[in-house]
Amino acid sequence: MERDAEKSVYELTELKDRAPKYFGVKTGTKLDNMFHTTEYDEISKRPVRNILGGIPYLSVMNMVGIPDSGKSVLAEQFAITQASLGYKVLMVTTENPANFLYKNLVSRSYAMGVDFDEITDNFTVIDTTRDDSLRENVRRLIGVMDYAIDKKKSTITVIDSVTGLYESREKEARQIVRHIFNFMKEKRQTAFCVSQKRSSQDSITSEAAGGLGVAHIVDGTIVVDKRVIATKYDEMFYNIPVGSVMRTIRIDGCRMAGHDLETYVMDITEFGLVEIRDRLSKTVKR
Repeated sequence: MERDAEKSVYELTELKDRAPKYFGVKTGTKLDNMFHTTEYDEISKRPVRNILGGIPYLSVMNMVGIPDSGKSVLAEQFAITQASLGYKVLMVTTENPANFLYKNLVSRSYAMGVDFDEITDNFTVIDTTRDDSLRENVRRLIGVMDYAIDKKKSTITVIDSVTGLYESREKEARQIVRHIFNFMKEKRQTAFCVSQKRSSQDSITSEAAGGLGVAHIVDGTIVVDKRVIATKYDEMFYNIPVGSVMRTIRIDGCRMAGHDLETYVMDITEFGLVEIRDRLSKTVKR
């Protein structure tokens, strides 16, 4: 018991030097302005809000949404942005075979104005689509990820999607995500985990396959949604023509930093990039 206490019980002063630095890891989108910290200003003697400039460093973020809502596009933009800044990125694909992922990254890079040939050395890909044992045995997958991270000195990990690791075993979802989360923390990764939303859940909620427990394990959840404007009422309410597709994005919660509480309109441009626009409240008001 005493030995366990020595490993688990801390005075707050002991944690000061262990606490991570707070700064933003850029996504290349308006999300970078939607996270903030609160600090104390010695001059004004008041708390002030500082924009992080990205998702919190060393956070494990869960991005949830229905199919074709922009999850993978945003995850790939994040990966390319980090690779273009010189950071090593590990991408774990459970749905899109690696050769098809490669083509996506190439076209996405040029749409972003990034020379893909200059950033290829900053990418490592683990393809689980042809190896059921990697998808179904999280400890084996973690072993492969551990090797890849150490070999390439990766600091950014993207998993698209984490749902693919438990798609036929939803009862194990929380345990699997917990293993992934603990490993990301141990390896000091800033991570983006894509989750497919349950079709039975309301589209604006954060529940993915596995239920709320998955969202509770990670550091924060980003919810993306897609709505087809199908009636004249929708057209008048959202000020968008009938037949259009309206995508939205919001930060559902984050334990590592403060965040914008609004829902934003999100577009996928003709070049296949995510662009976050105005608050949804402004669109409706107009």
